[in-house]
Amino acid sequence: MNPSYHSLISHILPLSLETWFQMLNKPTKERPQYQLENGTLHIGQVVARFLGISIDEDEYYNQLFDYIHGENRVFTLLSQDSLDKRIENQHFQSIQKVLNINQEQNLSINRFVAFLDGEQLVLKSSIPALHRKLREAMIDTIKLFSEKEPQGLKSQELRRVLVDIVKWSFNHLEPELDSLEIERGLPKFLWYGNFKKSNFYFIYYLLKIGCDLVVFSPNGQDILSEYDPDCNLTFVHSYPELKEPEPFPLEKRSRKSTVAYRASREIETILNHEGSGLYKPWQLRDYTPSSITLKTTYDELFLIAKEIAMIRPDFEVQNGVVKIPTVFAKIQGVSRNRKEYWDRLHAISESEDSLLIKQFPFSSSVNNDFRFHYRDALGRDGLLVPEKMLVSNYWRYAHLPTGLQKGIAGAIRNICARPALKPIYNESEDEIKVYLFTQGMQIPLNILKLLQRFDYSQAVPKLVLYNNELNGTMTRTDAALLLLLNQFGIDIIMYNPPGHNDIENFVDEHLYDIHWLEDVVFDLEFREPSIMKRILRQGFFKNLRGD
Repeated sequence: MNPSYHSLISHILPLSLETWFQMLNKPTKERPQYQLENGTLHIGQVVARFLGISIDEDEYYNQLFDYIHGENRVFTLLSQDSLDKRIENQHFQSIQKVLNINQEQNLSINRFVAFLDGEQLVLKSSIPALHRKLREAMIDTIKLFSEKEPQGLKSQELRRVLVDIVKWSFNHLEPELDSLEIERGLPKFLWYGNFKKSNFYFIYYLLKIGCDLVVFSPNGQDILSEYDPDCNLTFVHSYPELKEPEPFPLEKRSRKSTVAYRASREIETILNHEGSGLYKPWQLRDYTPSSITLKTTYDELFLIAKEIAMIRPDFEVQNGVVKIPTVFAKIQGVSRNRKEYWDRLHAISESEDSLLIKQFPFSSSVNNDFRFHYRDALGRDGLLVPEKMLVSNYWRYAHLPTGLQKGIAGAIRNICARPALKPIYNESEDEIKVYLFTQGMQIPLNILKLLQRFDYSQAVPKLVLYNNELNGTMTRTDAALLLLLNQFGIDIIMYNPPGHNDIENFVDEHLYDIHWLEDVVFDLEFREPSIMKRILRQGFFKNLRGD
């Protein structure tokens, strides 16, 4: 204990990929910012965030193993799996006592923490400056909670967060403080993987104390993003790939990558990185598709429809989302050049990535009441949470690849967030959202197969609808399904030879283009392409694909 200082101030140090570990291993007194001034000790603090995963996964996880379990252990591990959830009954009762006092007296933040301290819920230290710092850090943490959470210190979540901070402080921080010498360094913690709200507040508490803190998140979920959203305060390194975190390694991996393998993976990563414009097959399968509906002329429509997604205008891949430029158009009437009309229709409907609809309705209605399921899937922002939908018992798509499931759930979320379906019978907006949500659970099998073949950077699937009004009537369930497919990133081209309303009865007109042709023709049967044309066209498509 050094009596010459009574307070402690930590300063987050500027770091780089080359210097962060070297700085971490330096004693406090050898780091920049170390200074004793007017009874206050200033120290340098290491805070670093590593988002994503390196090209060599085995090396990445072996390095994490060494940080925690190696001969020269560097960090104390913190993660959702490693946090000790035990709490002494006396601590639990004391927390409830302070919360009861707060309900009765509307305590200020300082008095609230004073009561926590009085109930022995704030850690203590024999070092006066650290003893004071522990209390100040708790004040800062409770203050942040009161500012961020609705209802502040009256929030229903305060009890859970407070219980977690107290138990983790005693279970993980207190052992590190027992033999602490500030001149040598404050505790060093490594946070790994995903996080929940209580985890964030506990990490913030450690940060305010002045502990060294390093975050590793293979899927890019950043526990410090709310503290430093612009990455101005702390060092951040982003690896080239994002993957779901595996359990923290308990032993080293035995496989070792060859130099050639690492070089190959590095070149592949550079070529296929977001924004490079070069994508290997199914590279984007785990991305969430989002549609950009293009506004085109009638002639341009057929040119765009032939192009693969990644060479269409405004195609973009960024932050786990792939923006797919699509066409959503209705062709009213028939052109005077009948041969051109049928040739274009056949060309766009005969490809391997197209589905031709000639009978209506092509979707089925649902009689089940999904209102409870819809409300249960909402987040605090009033929008659907895809993760909740994917684990529900009504989710029909669990057999599909996980990336495709997320894409479907994201599309359902988006069409419900801004419903473009016209109301009927004084229907409220919430009722429209429930209707769209319900219909989103009923994608027909033939359309699901179309979605499963969709490699987001390549050929865009096309749904071609031919409605001559001899083959049934388009229904509201059809329109709801079209909205979902448009949001997912599917081309939709609707033909109506008599020029009558169908989708107009259900969907806002601003969402799609309408192209009027010269003639209005009633009772026009669909003309099948000749066998010779079909053979030639299919051969042409195969040549284009290199089959």
